[in-house]
Amino acid sequence: MKQIKVFQCVFVAGAFALLLWGCPKKAEVSASPENRQEITGKEAAAPSTAPQPAETMSKIQEEGVHERTLSSPTGLKPIFFDFNMSVIRNDEQQVIRDNAVWLKAHPATKIRIEGNCDERGTKEYNQALGQRRAASAKKFLTHAGIAGSRISLISFGKERPVCSESSEGCWQKNRKDDFVVITK
Repeated sequence: MKQIKVFQCVFVAGAFALLLWGCPKKAEVSASPENRQEITGKEAAAPSTAPQPAETMSKIQEEGVHERTLSSPTGLKPIFFDFNMSVIRNDEQQVIRDNAVWLKAHPATKIRIEGNCDERGTKEYNQALGQRRAASAKKFLTHAGIAGSRISLISFGKERPVCSESSEGCWQKNRKDDFVVITK
């Protein structure tokens, strides 16, 4: 009888430890994007360290399809996530490694990682999930040797879908991190 109680206590303590271990760590997230160098695949704006006008911010928020995420002239490509997950998938790790190589070759460049989600779930939940996704990508890049001071994060949650159909193929396109150059 005593062994059963000891086993139960150990089991409960282990479950509690796993619960705490799985809780997301606090990530650095800005409330709004920093100045942004527009990269649309057609032409890149001149680099600027001065804050962008308010209309640029509204343009960022109103963008639907992001051409830069599919064929970015900077060499930075988005990474995609599984449903309800913030862990970088094995098949996406080479993409983020390539992004790290590009960032190492451009040491003065600062980027913003934009976390995005599909339409399912509440606004608040998806905001937090997008933050965890961006933080996961930042952690991967810092472990690859990129200075954390070069990387800022923002979560758009489900507010900026690139596809609006209610299908798995469309949802997959929306579950991503975009890597945006903010200064060169």
